[in-house]
Amino acid sequence: MGRKQVERISLGQRMKAGREKMGMSIEDLALETGYLPEVLNGVEEDRTVPPVSLVLQLSRVLKLNVDELEAEQQAQATRRRSKSHKKRVDSYAYTPLSKPGPDKHLRGYLVTVDALTEHKGVEYHHEGEEFVYVLKGGITIQIGDNVSKLSKGESIHFNSVLHHKLSNPNRETAELLVVVYVP
Repeated sequence: MGRKQVERISLGQRMKAGREKMGMSIEDLALETGYLPEVLNGVEEDRTVPPVSLVLQLSRVLKLNVDELEAEQQAQATRRRSKSHKKRVDSYAYTPLSKPGPDKHLRGYLVTVDALTEHKGVEYHHEGEEFVYVLKGGITIQIGDNVSKLSKGESIHFNSVLHHKLSNPNRETAELLVVVYVP
């Protein structure tokens, strides 16, 4: 007996279908999410693995199921990482620590930020709150115009609607526990 193949709809395909269903152009979606059209095109064409904040924004704007989007995003990231260890979200990788569900509002992630890296692309922002705890190394986090440096054992809690970005100016890879609350 042969295996029955299930055709998967990629995150990019779902994003495009949702965008078109709502009559939105890439430029319209860029205005709604705060991400550059080039970034959105990369995700839609399955060339770019989006950060968590973009997945949350797509879920909100396009009324897509965030749990299914996150599952597909992780599957895409795993497939890409198996081909090349360098193809990750910008200069970091993340692993979900909590199980998604329709009634779950907290999402926990283990985030690894490469040494000596600057944030690339647009700043993140999404509804809710975010808590970042440094497990190893250190990071610089910019929230709005405020810049904070965090070392091992330090944390920050902020309104994630504010634009924010991470960088690791240190020679050691940073590991973070990131908890995102989505209303």
